[in-house]
Amino acid sequence: MHVVLIEPAFPNNQREFLRGLLSTGARISAISERPAEALPANLREGLFQFERVRSVVDEHALAEAVKRLSQRARVDRLEATIEAHVMAAAHVRERLEISGTTSRTAWLCRDKPAMKDAVREAGIACAASARVTSPEDARQFAKDTGYPLILKPLDGAGAAGTHRVDDDAGLERVLAELGVDRGREVAIEEFLTGHEGFYDTLSVCGKPVIDFACHYFPNVLEAMRTRWISPQIVCTNRVEHENYREVRELGQAAITALGIWTSPTHMEWFFGDKGLKFSEIGCRPPGVGVWDLYSAANEFDLYAAWGHAIVHEQVPFQPSRKYAAGMIALRPDQDGTIQAYDGLDEVHKRFGEWIIDVHTPPIGSGTQGVEAGYMANAWLRMRHPDYDTLRGMLDSVGELVQVRAS
Repeated sequence: MHVVLIEPAFPNNQREFLRGLLSTGARISAISERPAEALPANLREGLFQFERVRSVVDEHALAEAVKRLSQRARVDRLEATIEAHVMAAAHVRERLEISGTTSRTAWLCRDKPAMKDAVREAGIACAASARVTSPEDARQFAKDTGYPLILKPLDGAGAAGTHRVDDDAGLERVLAELGVDRGREVAIEEFLTGHEGFYDTLSVCGKPVIDFACHYFPNVLEAMRTRWISPQIVCTNRVEHENYREVRELGQAAITALGIWTSPTHMEWFFGDKGLKFSEIGCRPPGVGVWDLYSAANEFDLYAAWGHAIVHEQVPFQPSRKYAAGMIALRPDQDGTIQAYDGLDEVHKRFGEWIIDVHTPPIGSGTQGVEAGYMANAWLRMRHPDYDTLRGMLDSVGELVQVRAS
């Protein structure tokens, strides 16, 4: 088996996927925009071959690099774990007749209106939505559906570029900001109220063989817009309980509807007064270090499990479910330069045995805006055998720690 990984060097957690593949004993090659020296020696020396290209989303350059790598050994799998690389990889697979995620599945997992159409056809409940190609399309959707509404890029990831609108004036403002009046297409959706979470799998031949459920506190859009909140992502160790049966069934249904085969998946969901609703799914791992949380919570190496799924289409590891795990973003009180971290000593004193790791940019570092995400500034990760106890500890961290900036 010869597997090629696209971009193993950046961002840094990509190295973990390379490490996971190397642990299988298969021939592993890589294509990167960076020199081989950007990789640690132990990973670099484990590679079968290496190719550098100007851009891994340049499909011609990517295909030519794969052809060169195939001269010594046929390429059996071409893998991408970053959202922006998924479509290019799928196109090159089909062009070179390599097994893996198809371009149709990759497109359905990127184009939000097409995704929603596909899951609706499969009988999966989701928010009303449409593709907006003109301001008039959006106005008509608002008239038919009512406010509030969500507008977002067709291929947006997470909350990037996402806007909530509550009235006609807000709609016109966002349409102009997104460039719809200049011909840009976007997705428009009914705004769902309720609790938001996500369901992730490692799927083999269309079936989840390992799965996880997580919760957002608060929901993503609020977390990415409100500075004073220290938002949390919390992974439960109760996913095998009856309370999560419907979420797991929804995940399997979405995987089937979109034709996802052997791949990581990341599915967002809402639960509110209208019941459980599908939001979106990607045929790739989640971001913000969530796989590290899963590994720490379950005392196993999820990256190696993924490597075995790709190479052998079976996984010899199972999660222990021993711990729930979570991360909390610790935001500066204003944009500028970090001056101090108040309360961290008390957090270590109270909860030290349960802390996985802490990231605190050095004093004097520049801050990043709230919209930059959960790991843009300081953060802390913890685990505990009891989910509810963990939630309480994370709340305490949010109350105790203040990141001072000026």
